[in-house]
Amino acid sequence: MRVLGIDPGLRSLGWGVIDVTGVRLSHVANGVCTSDAKAELAERLLSLHSQLTRVLKQYAPDTAAVEQTFVNKDGAGTLKLGQARGIAMLVPAQAGLPVGEYSPNKVKKTVVGVGHADKGQVAHMVSMLLPGCVLAGPDAADALAIAICHAHHAQSANHLEKAVKRAERQGAA
Repeated sequence: MRVLGIDPGLRSLGWGVIDVTGVRLSHVANGVCTSDAKAELAERLLSLHSQLTRVLKQYAPDTAAVEQTFVNKDGAGTLKLGQARGIAMLVPAQAGLPVGEYSPNKVKKTVVGVGHADKGQVAHMVSMLLPGCVLAGPDAADALAIAICHAHHAQSANHLEKAVKRAERQGAA
């Protein structure tokens, strides 16, 4: 399974791609899509859409995951982040991919073991889990953490689904 993780942002939108084979994770690529802070909002969103679409076409993921937005004190900033998050969800959905959503605390808890880990701790654990990975920056590290979180939870859901099906077969026998 190939997973695309996306850390939404209007100025810089991080992305990371990993391959998952059983419990083995391997780094494929990571980077950051950027937009010009001086450009109009619509132009910035279009730029992010175009860049993320190129990433999707180049790496052909099977699934995607996006970090959920939290509301902060700056209402206008939260709305702009929400629009960038819309692009982050739209691009994989346009490609027909299922899109998972995870809170920042769930991503950190899954990857670091602590729900309030800082960016440095997240980047360190991503580097440990994906040996040889050269991070394109903190947003890319966060995106890889989101991909790792999605891989972990997708595997857990898959194991549960298989167990339920086994139990149903045994009950029918």
